[in-house]
Amino acid sequence: MKLTFLGAAHEVTGSCTLLENDGKLALIDCGMEQGADIYENAPLPVPVREIDYVFLTHAHIDHSGNLPLLYKNGFRGTVYATKETCNLCDIMLRDSAHIQMMEAEYQTRKAKRAGQSSFEPVYTLEDVAGLLSLMRPCDYGQRIPVNESMSIRFTDIGHLLGSACIEVWLSEGETEKKIVFSGDVGNTDQPIIRDPQTVGETDYLMVESTYGNRVHEARADPVGLLAGYIQETLDKGGNVIIPSFAVGRTQEILYFIRQIKNEGMVKGHDGFPVYVDSPLANEATAVFLQCDTSSLDEETQAVMASGQNPLVFDGLHTYISTEESKQLNFDITPKVIIAASGMCDAGRIRHHLKYNLWRKECLILFVGFQAEGTLGRIILEGAKTVKLFGDQIAVKAQVAMLPGVSGHADNPGLLRWIGGFTKKPEQIFVNHGDDEACEAFAGCLREERGFQAFAPYSGTVYDLKKGEFIYVAQPVAAKKKAAKTKQNMLLDNLLAAIHRLFAVAESCGGMANRELLRFTEQVNQLAEKWRK
Repeated sequence: MKLTFLGAAHEVTGSCTLLENDGKLALIDCGMEQGADIYENAPLPVPVREIDYVFLTHAHIDHSGNLPLLYKNGFRGTVYATKETCNLCDIMLRDSAHIQMMEAEYQTRKAKRAGQSSFEPVYTLEDVAGLLSLMRPCDYGQRIPVNESMSIRFTDIGHLLGSACIEVWLSEGETEKKIVFSGDVGNTDQPIIRDPQTVGETDYLMVESTYGNRVHEARADPVGLLAGYIQETLDKGGNVIIPSFAVGRTQEILYFIRQIKNEGMVKGHDGFPVYVDSPLANEATAVFLQCDTSSLDEETQAVMASGQNPLVFDGLHTYISTEESKQLNFDITPKVIIAASGMCDAGRIRHHLKYNLWRKECLILFVGFQAEGTLGRIILEGAKTVKLFGDQIAVKAQVAMLPGVSGHADNPGLLRWIGGFTKKPEQIFVNHGDDEACEAFAGCLREERGFQAFAPYSGTVYDLKKGEFIYVAQPVAAKKKAAKTKQNMLLDNLLAAIHRLFAVAESCGGMANRELLRFTEQVNQLAEKWRK
């Protein structure tokens, strides 16, 4: 009866914890790290093929993203998750695999030019298909026997459609213990999904601390603020660029814009266009619209009961192809563009930033947490220039954060949720927060609420049966990645320049034939010169 902390220890992403009980092994989440890697994660202390179960709190990639890699390395157990989490993982993990495969293909092309060996993707679509075949959909509120000595129950935690805290009952010999894994505790009064539900009692609790040392700004009206930002930007003739997480946050923003349009809150721009430029976001929206309505809050249920679609409105365009995405940057009509990724580290949002960051009439509106080291965090903290596709891009656009839309509970919200336990936990483990947030929230729980609380580093092991630490790990700084050579950087710049030339060529529709011939001749002359 033992707990080993692996991922999201004094870090915000990469959630992964190993639970051992009566000879059986279970992982709680198996997430991918995103943003800066601050601390080294301890390796999984057992062979992957020996893991019997995964208990998945929700579908976000920092909690689910390494599951296909687990399958690739030999895992053939059962993944327990809510029905909606299974549905979202179907699209999110396939999208992640596509990104891994594209990145490996790109790196392989670069390696071959340098006479080096090819790159293998972290995992493939085949690995995702194998993993999905192991998933078992579960209902909220149902106690599920996993084996003779372990059972689990999922309770809605209000962070994302299908998200849950997981109660785990354990027995080993004469000893019985219960531990609760919070997953990501949701904020209250979010659109579409329900508020976090409380749990009665537990012996042990592992709780996240993303905003454990912070208090969200006073609850402003996000709809009114968003309408104001859109009004101001469209009046200036600019674009509103919203980097948004494809699953969860994009649907919330669509819900807000539907209300803005229905109530005529933006004046003088009737029917202003809104583009969701993300295949993943569009698939996720379909999952939201087709889910069991009992997973939705009362307000959203009322909208649907009135015959309205809560996420669709006049002027909404959903783009799938890259050709459509590229054309957006040559359309001068003031518009709202919602694109992933939410932290600007990948995806189509980077192209939209490249074409809009330098325009002072535009707005870059962040609507979610920006992890340390991500491009989104760099822009939000006031960078004057950023590098995109080999180019230095000046940041002249207005940069803002929409308050009141965080998907995570803040310090009071976390304390309120923990206060819902009728039995005081013997020990609380604090994770899923940066170094400062973890330590501050653990201190708050000890000093202000009288709990036994500790924020373990990766590699720490706790004996749940004896109620004591077996090993307390010390922080180990992550190794820095080797810097690019100057030659590789220059090659990246060349490829970026060719990308720009290609974009210019695509925009030449309608040009006079004489000019097209002249342009073609110049490009061919340039290619011939450098081929020699």
